[in-house]
Amino acid sequence: MLQGLLSNDHSPAPAAAQEQRLAPSAADGIGPDAPAAVIDTNVVLDLFLFRDTRADWLRRALAAGQLRWLATPAMRDELEQVLGRALLQAWRPDAQALLRRVDEQMTPVAPAPATPLLRCRDGADQMFVDLALAGRARWLISRDRDVLALRRRALALGLAIGTPEQLAPEG
Repeated sequence: MLQGLLSNDHSPAPAAAQEQRLAPSAADGIGPDAPAAVIDTNVVLDLFLFRDTRADWLRRALAAGQLRWLATPAMRDELEQVLGRALLQAWRPDAQALLRRVDEQMTPVAPAPATPLLRCRDGADQMFVDLALAGRARWLISRDRDVLALRRRALALGLAIGTPEQLAPEG
């Protein structure tokens, strides 16, 4: 489904969305034409803590600067809170090191305004939906059932929602 991930065949975000985010610099290694994605907290854990192989393509695309990962301060704060939960302590996360890796790869953006176009049943996940739409992201990559339930309606708005394995490039 992510055919064309490595190509430049996408339209740029509107000027308003460009102004809301901090533009990546050439030093970031992120091309100015790289497509944007919003990645929810569970997938971030797959990428950086669990090293889930189903997300290897995403890890490689981020590391190569072929994808702009848009994230707000609230999304980063949620990740930091989740890393402190007792449930994850069996994996012994080095939260500070993981957050440094996240900070190196994400593109920090301002919170997006709430949209009436696509509402998530779980209000805590709405920030991911709002940012994906306002930031003109191509993909919202999630494992959350409430977010995934929006898939069909999101496609009508130009946003693909799916798990890493559902959105993996073919080949």
